[in-house]
Amino acid sequence: MKALVLSGGAGTRLRPITHTSAKQLVPVANKAVLFYGLESIAEAGITDVGMIVGDTAAEIEEAVGDGSKFGLKVTYIPQERPLGLAHAVLIAQDFLGDDDFVMYLGDNFIVGGITDLVEEFRDSRPDAQILLTRVADPRAFGVAELDPSGQVIGLEEKPDQPKSDLALVGVYLFTPAIHRAVRAIEPSWRGELEITHAIQHLIDSRADVRSTVIKGYWKDTGNVGDMLEVNRTVLEAMERRIDGTVDDASQTIGRVVVEEGARIVNSRIVGPVVIGAGTLVSDSYVGPFTSIAENCRITDSELEFSIVLRDSSIRGVGRIESSLIGRHVEVTPAPSVPSAHRFVLGDHSKVQITS
Repeated sequence: MKALVLSGGAGTRLRPITHTSAKQLVPVANKAVLFYGLESIAEAGITDVGMIVGDTAAEIEEAVGDGSKFGLKVTYIPQERPLGLAHAVLIAQDFLGDDDFVMYLGDNFIVGGITDLVEEFRDSRPDAQILLTRVADPRAFGVAELDPSGQVIGLEEKPDQPKSDLALVGVYLFTPAIHRAVRAIEPSWRGELEITHAIQHLIDSRADVRSTVIKGYWKDTGNVGDMLEVNRTVLEAMERRIDGTVDDASQTIGRVVVEEGARIVNSRIVGPVVIGAGTLVSDSYVGPFTSIAENCRITDSELEFSIVLRDSSIRGVGRIESSLIGRHVEVTPAPSVPSAHRFVLGDHSKVQITS
């Protein structure tokens, strides 16, 4: 069995972070979202991985390499531009050959991994198996319709009037039957080859398409709110570990990770929090659900429920919360200016000012 990992895409909902960084490499608890997926694939016993890459190919390849650090063998498959998930399957056919495969969206996060799902698929080997989860607003997702027995009878992509609250999770398991389906469909109104259309083609052809409703935590980390929520979830499962230095004037409370080379000076850290290697936190408060990457400087500030990427500094700015701060960012106080009104007023104006 092989894996096909999708790591292209522009990441428009995470801009401006993704103007300069691949969305799959934005860190959660100081580790790229993509890496969690690759680790899950390796844990499931799959070693041969094809990785779909786009405009950020160079950055993805630098981060992942040949895959050996994950116990994988990675083959890169360039996609000229994002043309749909089914298009990714289409261009990967030479790599996939006649093997079964799991398709994993590189910006998705599933607590608990996919080992049980892969084993279930291997045991029963339907033509396709999809993962579903209940969501509050299914209009933003691919949506599945099931009959009373739980059989998949229909799929829709981002419907205005969803027929259920069951959204497709970004992990799919296929036999080679999917290759016929992706060649048979036409582009959608979005100009993309939709994987929901390909699976619907399998259903219409009376292929064996099954579903599993997952009960664990899943997130598509496509926007800042979801990134912060995934960060919170991962941090909650951490164990306390102090490898850096914490001076006598500081407090670390609860599940706090201070990586080697990090320094905490005259500060209060309330976990769950992770402080990256080489980072200095001084005269500051860092509150729950915050991850600060390597080589940052946090001085005379308060930070909570946030993600700070590497080589950034926050100095003297009071309280920051619910924020995603990119690499090499400087956050400092604005210069004080005299309070004054400035006008350009035309003839015969009347102005009233409340001091």
